[in-house]
Amino acid sequence: MTKTVALFSALLFQTFTVHAQLTLRVTALPVNTPVGADVYAAGTFNNWNPGSAADILAPQPDGSRTLTVNPPAGTVKFKFTRGAWSSVEGNASGGYLPDREFVYNGQPTTVDLTILSWEDLGGGNNGTAASNVQVLDDDFYMPQLNRTRRIWVYLPPDYATATSKNYPVLYMHDGQNLFNTATAAFGTEWEVDESLNDLHAAGNYGCIVVGIDNDGAHRFDEYSPWVNAQYGGGEGDLYVQFITETLKPHIDSLYRTQEGRQGTGIMGSSLGGLISMYAFSERQDVFAKAGIFSPAFWFTGNQSAQHTGAHPSVGPARVYFLAGGAEPASVATNMNTVADAMFAAGFSADEQLRLVQPGGEHSEWFWAQEFPAAYLWLFPETTVSSTQIQKNAGLEVFPNPAMDVVRFSGAPAGAELRVQFVSPEGVVVRDTSARVGEAFGLGNLPGGLYTLRIWVNGQPQPALKLVKSSK
Repeated sequence: MTKTVALFSALLFQTFTVHAQLTLRVTALPVNTPVGADVYAAGTFNNWNPGSAADILAPQPDGSRTLTVNPPAGTVKFKFTRGAWSSVEGNASGGYLPDREFVYNGQPTTVDLTILSWEDLGGGNNGTAASNVQVLDDDFYMPQLNRTRRIWVYLPPDYATATSKNYPVLYMHDGQNLFNTATAAFGTEWEVDESLNDLHAAGNYGCIVVGIDNDGAHRFDEYSPWVNAQYGGGEGDLYVQFITETLKPHIDSLYRTQEGRQGTGIMGSSLGGLISMYAFSERQDVFAKAGIFSPAFWFTGNQSAQHTGAHPSVGPARVYFLAGGAEPASVATNMNTVADAMFAAGFSADEQLRLVQPGGEHSEWFWAQEFPAAYLWLFPETTVSSTQIQKNAGLEVFPNPAMDVVRFSGAPAGAELRVQFVSPEGVVVRDTSARVGEAFGLGNLPGGLYTLRIWVNGQPQPALKLVKSSK
């Protein structure tokens, strides 16, 4: 009997020790962690092997990574690597981080951890960038220019969970200024990630954004296909080839993208606006959308307008032109000249939107303020579901985005409309009536995204979305 009890006790102890495990769960990685990189654990439990295939942390549906080990009770020491001691984790500044220590009591335990940086990549916390922003590569090779460049990627909040969705993609220049104040050249950023996250929370479908850093020294050269005698230029065509022939195929291979032209846009400000317009006209097979903010068309004289007019439309498109009222008047004048050239190329008036915002300056704060409205106009298909688009095929609100007034079309002439303007918080901020074709005043309605509840002659209609531009 004693032997039986002893054997049972031994088996019970053995079973307990098998299930008494320590799980290391990493809940956040540095923003500059290369896409697809494995994370390894090295410590007292594996003889400090930095590249043990058995100790790779497994990605989880919630975005975390986990590894379960079976160390004896006592002090456990470890570090994380990307497979070698040369790519070991660092402190918040990218410097040396002492060994992690955890006193393990032999009970099943999960420890939540954050990796602050990688020593070989430098300080890598997200700064002001959202957690769904990552650095694809700090040194992505540009074969057309024989240079390397940091590439950022913003993924919609539901990217990891909505695995049946494919997303449109917006390529943007001056990537260091888009997401993170810590990397922004002038200490302010476009807040692209915050704006898109807010819109997603309000029901927007979502969009992938790819940010391409400028490297300072070659910005003038890369952002203009034509040479300015004083400032340089002339490499813009090679830069566009890099985006269309190297970067885009790579992005399409890694992420669930809408690869066609209607799902692909390009956007930038100043010289970034100039090269975006060139890329759109030159490669309409790739881009059907372009955001042209405060464009520096002065840099090329009349060559931008001539190029635009010489490249006929190949299909439906949308181009959003923006200038600030506090910028030199020549910015809006040159912008309008290029926009007019689209008509010579066969584009219609409803394929472009021109906006000169009072008080707008040649600055990131202005472009950040106007980005949401531009994005929603360029990608109207992201504002409502495909079912709603089909139902609303005949009822439209225009202009959209709008500043002062809107009108409706698609309902019988003279039909009475009742419209409620509903904020993202679900509050009815305006309830007004008019007839089809008459103006609905927006007055002091704050800028932002609104849902419009509509009745035509007393009959409810599917909702529409409206962007009220800030003044």
